[in-house]
Amino acid sequence: MSQLRWLLRAKRWAQNPPSKSRVKFVFAIIAVCVALYGVEKLVGLPDWMQVNGASKIKVRPAP
Repeated sequence: MSQLRWLLRAKRWAQNPPSKSRVKFVFAIIAVCVALYGVEKLVGLPDWMQVNGASKIKVRPAP
């Protein structure tokens, strides 16, 4: 059933494709995310984002 829904979405998207500005906007957001990921991997996380110790929250398994 979900495959049919995706096919109908694809049909509507093919009939009414997004504008060029919308496509550029989406690619710009993806580029910013990739750049932030790259900076994080090259430089590392700042000290204020590091975990200092074990949390005091204890998770119990569900019965």
